[in-house]
Amino acid sequence: MRNTYLVCYDICDDKRLRKVFKTMRDFGDHLQYSIFECQFTPVDLAKCRHELNEIIHHYEDQVLFVDLGPVEGRGDRVISALGKAYTSLDASCIIV
Repeated sequence: MRNTYLVCYDICDDKRLRKVFKTMRDFGDHLQYSIFECQFTPVDLAKCRHELNEIIHHYEDQVLFVDLGPVEGRGDRVISALGKAYTSLDASCIIV
């Protein structure tokens, strides 16, 4: 069973920030600067936490995992925005 998670991070060092970003691209969809939406099994979640654990500095950085519940039974993404409208980064590419 997969659950949808928001993974949000605040990393104090640019080098670690790039490593966390690259790592997270393997696990989910990039929504905003430091926020990814991921669909994790318990094993996937443990693997992601382990990989991030090896990168971050535990006294300076923070990674939050927000469990949004089971993937099954959910509708489409429920994302609303204030300010600029939300646009999905996984939308098809338009070449002009």
